[in-house]
Amino acid sequence: MQTLRASKCGLSTAQLPSSILDVIDALTKAGYEAYIVGGGVRDLILGLNPKDFDAVTNATPAQVKEVFGRRCRIIGRRFELAHVYAGRELIEVATFRAPPKKAVTSASGMILRDNNWGTIEQDFARRDFSINAMYYQPRKGIVLDFCHAIDDIKNKTLRLLGDPTLRFEEDPVRMLRTLRFAAKLNFSIAPEILEIFTPEMTQLLRDISPHRLYDESQKLFTMGHLNRVLPMLIDFDIWRQLFADISPDISTFIERAAINTDQRIQIGKTINPAFFYAVLLWKPFLERCNFYLSKGVVPAEARAQAGLDVLKRQATRTIIPRFAETFIREVWEMQTRLLNPKPQQIQALSTHARFRAGFDFLLLREKSGDTTTQGMGVWWDAYQQMTTDEKERAISQYNRQRAKNRRKTATEDVVETKLVAVEIEPLVNEPEPRSRRERKSRAKLERPVQTVSAGGSEIASDHPILKRKRVKRDLSQVVFGPTQ
Repeated sequence: MQTLRASKCGLSTAQLPSSILDVIDALTKAGYEAYIVGGGVRDLILGLNPKDFDAVTNATPAQVKEVFGRRCRIIGRRFELAHVYAGRELIEVATFRAPPKKAVTSASGMILRDNNWGTIEQDFARRDFSINAMYYQPRKGIVLDFCHAIDDIKNKTLRLLGDPTLRFEEDPVRMLRTLRFAAKLNFSIAPEILEIFTPEMTQLLRDISPHRLYDESQKLFTMGHLNRVLPMLIDFDIWRQLFADISPDISTFIERAAINTDQRIQIGKTINPAFFYAVLLWKPFLERCNFYLSKGVVPAEARAQAGLDVLKRQATRTIIPRFAETFIREVWEMQTRLLNPKPQQIQALSTHARFRAGFDFLLLREKSGDTTTQGMGVWWDAYQQMTTDEKERAISQYNRQRAKNRRKTATEDVVETKLVAVEIEPLVNEPEPRSRRERKSRAKLERPVQTVSAGGSEIASDHPILKRKRVKRDLSQVVFGPTQ
């Protein structure tokens, strides 16, 4: 173990938010040891902007609760933690872990319960990656480095502490974390990890709950380097463990969506992680739609049922929350509404709650070479930049073009019908009558004469008796029965 000066590592209290300093100070004042540990320290040394900071202490979760009172909430069953609220910030406070006295593991070796408290040296040995095992005490201005992690950071190497096989068996999610850190930090993976990172090893992810895998997939989508990590998921056979019916190839549509997501994160825009799930599952959704349409199902019902089927199938790997499923299905449904909107509904569509997500999805499809969008992505893009008068003119022009396309389609259908129909040549070419009387006479002659049988004789339809008008009698004035 080596003790480094924080200033030589590029660390200072000026880089830290007041929330983490308040937690460290409160625990120290109560007589406990307290350090900042994990990705926050690593990112500061690399010159990055950490998303959050985690604290570690020798105080048990119950003792942390005594220090912070109502500001603290104890969570977790397998791995008990304390969540401390400092204003709007949430600081995760963990207790030093020791090796379990009696291993509580699954058949594959995954740790099922881990609530044994210990010393800082024992806690270091329990951590996964060397670059996440540096303990920073901001008030003392020191960094405790137990495994020369500072060298791994300088060499940009991702190394597991201990036997890689055992560490992956303890928690298979570490395989996902390996790829996430390698992509996010642009680090190389140590050779001893690459040797055991096999398709057989990735099968251990099947033991992880679909809820936790969904949370881990969200971290992959929102780290800002999604386009870099996607090929790695395929190369290390993680893709098949995360996605059910999505073929392991990156289409132009998926690649563009990944690049767009990364760009939005880099400029500080918010993203909805469920949007990328909508992109990934788009192709299986279309295939399922076509299946139901081939069975004669109404298009609206086919889309609804296809969405349910695809999301239910994906739930076998990652369970998408109900609100996220609703978002995904609404984005898919908006595609149909945006492609062929009724002119009177255009204004209402542009103010729909899912318009922006549906429009982004449509424009990404169009830029990826999807010709079924019919240029409507560009049209909606231009429409949003127009003034009120320009929007009205655009809607009128769209309406005329829509009517023109309908007439053109109808004309083509008539032409096709004429081409298919068999032409019958007339036996005698007679000139068409010019006057209305002549045309009426010819029609009368050409009309087939119908006959009615009456008393054994046939009466033609033009007989005077058949032309007689029937008078409806008032039966209320008729007297039935014998009369005087």
